[in-house]
Amino acid sequence: MSDEPKIEDIYGFSAPLLDGQTVGLDALRGQVLLIVNTASKCGFTPQYAGLEELYRRYRDRGFEVLGFPCNQFGRQEPGTESEIGAFCEKNYGVSFPMFAKIEVNGPGAHPLYQFLKKSQRGIFGLQRIQWNFTKFLVDRRGRVARRYGSSTKPEAIAPEIERLLDDGQSL
Repeated sequence: MSDEPKIEDIYGFSAPLLDGQTVGLDALRGQVLLIVNTASKCGFTPQYAGLEELYRRYRDRGFEVLGFPCNQFGRQEPGTESEIGAFCEKNYGVSFPMFAKIEVNGPGAHPLYQFLKKSQRGIFGLQRIQWNFTKFLVDRRGRVARRYGSSTKPEAIAPEIERLLDDGQSL
């Protein structure tokens, strides 16, 4: 039997924002979240626009998008935190929380991503994040409801977001 505690929700994790201020995810308790690993120089980068649109549409109903820049896929996020923030604001008007650059795979993977990957496996049952803009939808109880691959456009997730916002139940 493992001595490792069983973590059942995301509320025990924290991470620094682009400005260095650390945010505990417990501050987001009761909200529906879409957690995304992002990159500024990727073919999927235009998804920032769709993510921002979802955020603006649903934020008043208890929805947050959390962006986690990552440079592990083709070195497509080479910038500093200030460069990433400026890029997102200038090109896509991003107003949702953007966190400091992290790793999502390997021994240096952020603990939040270790939890997300264990909670919802990807294609062929793999835990590994395959590419930038993998998305995790989290219900109001902090549990991972669904995982979406990079090619899933943010607008395609809207029905599931609405369902979680309306009834508060897991998918």
